[in-house]
Amino acid sequence: MTEWLYRIVPARPEMVTAPTQEERDTSTAHFEYLVDLRDRGILILAGRTQEAGDAFGIVIFEADDENEARAVMDGDPGVSGGVFAATLHPYAVAVARAGLVD
Repeated sequence: MTEWLYRIVPARPEMVTAPTQEERDTSTAHFEYLVDLRDRGILILAGRTQEAGDAFGIVIFEADDENEARAVMDGDPGVSGGVFAATLHPYAVAVARAGLVD
């Protein structure tokens, strides 16, 4: 398995402080998707910055190759639903606290 990272940014910057109902619903589905990836042993970690003006999130996960990694990213309801723009990057965890990665 190789590690990958996708970076997401809100497609509409105002979404961070004033989301529409559709954006809220899609964000909930996005969170549930990440929990499912975690439960299946794919997700390493996910999170977002706390600044409203420059908000972005990262998802670090494992996949066999770029095609599989892209499928994970594209399968995210936040990405496929257009709430987030995403970019995929090969990644390598260099240092982590015990238990975070094998």
